[in-house]
Amino acid sequence: MIVWLIGLSGAGKTTVGLRLAARLRADHPNLVYLDGDLLREVWGGTLSHDVAGRRVNAERLSRLCRMLDQQDIHVVAAVLSIFPEWQRWNREHLDGYFEVLLDVPMEVVVERDTKGLYRAALAGAASDVVGVDIPFPRPAEPDLVLDSSGRDGTPEDLVERILDALAVRVG
Repeated sequence: MIVWLIGLSGAGKTTVGLRLAARLRADHPNLVYLDGDLLREVWGGTLSHDVAGRRVNAERLSRLCRMLDQQDIHVVAAVLSIFPEWQRWNREHLDGYFEVLLDVPMEVVVERDTKGLYRAALAGAASDVVGVDIPFPRPAEPDLVLDSSGRDGTPEDLVERILDALAVRVG
């Protein structure tokens, strides 16, 4: 099982992902949590945040998930995931791939701006920010779409909805 959480910076991927991983570990102790930002550090922090660097990071993350999947290790991955071709690759190569879009209006993530990315980009002090000068293409066919602006509830409520959807899928 690979649960792939997609969303803009500030959409709640890390918050939901960590809580989801903690809940899933009760039944799946062989589960790892992967975060796109943390993996950049693991890779040595050498990748840029431009589209080319992001593409390399996307490929590495997908291939790492495949290696883990082939060893029956479950994954919760929290990533921006801006490349539809890698989302398709995931569906074709990862068993139990489950894609969740944490959908939130741009104005909400700009208001949250936990990392100061949007403030800097909108002021012209930063570039290569997804949602500002790099497009954020919505996934074509996510398995689940959740509004993470608060309309669908708290992060714990979102975790429950993901767990419910996974239970239905596994049957």
